[in-house]
Amino acid sequence: MTSSPEQTPLIPRDALFGNPTRAQGQISPDGKWLSWLAPKDGVLNIWIAPVDEPEAARAMTGATDRPIRQHFWAPDSRAVMYIQDKAGDENFLLYRIDVASGAETTVTPFENTRVQLVAASHTIKDKLLLGINNRDPQWHDIHMLDLASGQLKLVLENNAYARFLADDSLTLRMAMRQNAAGGTDYFRVSDGTVEAEPFETTAMEDSITTSPAGYTADGGTLYWIDSRGRNTAALFAQDTATGARRLIAEDDKADIGSTLRDPATGEVEAWATTYLTTRWTASDPETAASLAWLGERLEGDFAVTSRTDDDSIWIIGNDPLTKPVATYIYDRKAATLTPFYVSRPELEGMPLQPMHPVEIASRDGLTLPSYLTLPPGSDADGDGVPDAPVPMVLLVHGGPWARDGYGFNPGHQMLANRGYAVLSVNFRGSTGFGKAFLNAANKQWGLKMHDDLIDAVEWAVERGIAQKDKVAIMGGSYGGYATLAGLAFTPETFACGVDIVGPSNLETLLETIPPYWAPMVKIFHERMGNPSTEEGRALLRAASPLYKADRITKPLLIAQGANDPRVKQAESDQIVGAMKQAGIPVTYVLYPDEGHGFARPENNIAFFAIAENFLAECIGGRAEPLGDALKPSSTEIVEGAEHVQGLTAAVGS
Repeated sequence: MTSSPEQTPLIPRDALFGNPTRAQGQISPDGKWLSWLAPKDGVLNIWIAPVDEPEAARAMTGATDRPIRQHFWAPDSRAVMYIQDKAGDENFLLYRIDVASGAETTVTPFENTRVQLVAASHTIKDKLLLGINNRDPQWHDIHMLDLASGQLKLVLENNAYARFLADDSLTLRMAMRQNAAGGTDYFRVSDGTVEAEPFETTAMEDSITTSPAGYTADGGTLYWIDSRGRNTAALFAQDTATGARRLIAEDDKADIGSTLRDPATGEVEAWATTYLTTRWTASDPETAASLAWLGERLEGDFAVTSRTDDDSIWIIGNDPLTKPVATYIYDRKAATLTPFYVSRPELEGMPLQPMHPVEIASRDGLTLPSYLTLPPGSDADGDGVPDAPVPMVLLVHGGPWARDGYGFNPGHQMLANRGYAVLSVNFRGSTGFGKAFLNAANKQWGLKMHDDLIDAVEWAVERGIAQKDKVAIMGGSYGGYATLAGLAFTPETFACGVDIVGPSNLETLLETIPPYWAPMVKIFHERMGNPSTEEGRALLRAASPLYKADRITKPLLIAQGANDPRVKQAESDQIVGAMKQAGIPVTYVLYPDEGHGFARPENNIAFFAIAENFLAECIGGRAEPLGDALKPSSTEIVEGAEHVQGLTAAVGS
């Protein structure tokens, strides 16, 4: 017998948005060490343990304020490495911790610098190829890092190219530069010199769906994920000597996504496509057998997240969808699958809800791959339609050149648990569904891209999923923009909105992009509007919610990171100021130690505490009381505490 949504236990915010018990498990290339991220004194740090003695774990780092979110092994297995920025400024520096001594060094000890990993090698274990923009913030010069000494040696001074590719010998082979059409030109690099003429080129229509996918170890083959002359991006192998190309894999509904490649040879062994769900196909018989063996033993989706140099041990991430995500150690020779950890064991037994992949038709005939999660107890027969319409949150992804996917989603789970249907739509411009779908969004910000979201809401109302007068819109980055556009352009559709780091003025957004995005700025102009032309300025202005802020009549919650380098604080300040001037209520939450999104769990928990209480007041779902959720965070309530239930008391306590 199914319980009603009101009888379902509230999943604590901390369980969804607090620190995981462990995350990002990896194995060292030599197979001797396990590593992962886990809290130390409440902050995510890197831990390691011998493979044969996992209980002998030790913390290798001592971050105290900002969590470490990415780490990787040095090719020689003698060090773990990570990148970290300061308070969300996205100037990521590279750090190395020696496994034997525990000594930590800053590999790139520069100010206002963002490091890129250009290449690592299977055969040259003591070096890495790095891009560093400390000379000129627009351009990443290529340096060779000696891992033992920490010495950086300049390989190529770069004043023109957005990206480089190297082979297994850490020799630069390719440079990439945006062309006048907004596509990409690809240049061979010979003896450290970039050739004058490109050997391959793309037009703007293929600029996001075509890219080189790396060389084999011998340099004889260059792989491409390529949409030129077709719609969906297919996987090709190109002979580097003759230029001849061979089609390896294609799918008529989805682009080729990730690949599995032999660690020693660099040859493709398997590839994945994701339309509604992910499907792996293997060309290598041993890889096919391993994937099939895992598929028989794991529930839901899984992926290979780390592997040894000899390919005998794989780390497997498993998403069972209605249980917490788990990680396993797979010994391919012994045919054993050993539990490594469960990321959020506190979610065991919690009422996690299934996600329903759905297809929604747009008004002009596109198919919008989407994902729906329903409140617990609302869908007795499990057909993906609640027994009676419920309040709904339209949760819009960022990018916009990104996508929503199938699997565990903490936002979906929290909102569904609070009594809402949650719908995420891959609107036109989302990636992974071919270039026609992507390019249908060109210069359609606030126009057809927004129509897709409105069409999805109408679909949900017509099918008895959503209550028409209780639909909220929520999202971050582009999703934040979509929220502002939803409330300003279609003020009768939504009952309220939650904007997280969303731009309000597309003109000022493009004026303030980070300097290292400048080599790619043409793509923004071609896909959004060129602010240097009268037509482009008019298009950007018409699509900017700031200029229609006086049309917003429904409750709005805005959250912003003060150090955001992509969507500056001014984007939120501007629209809050315009709403105040028009006498329209708004709640504005600022995080002085965050950037484009919230990295510190304390801030994430505090924000979702505010958001769920805001939504409860607006469209009538449940909410865990605010309590002391704000105290550990840096939350500053700039405007409108009185518009969120319990917020005035929480701020004053």
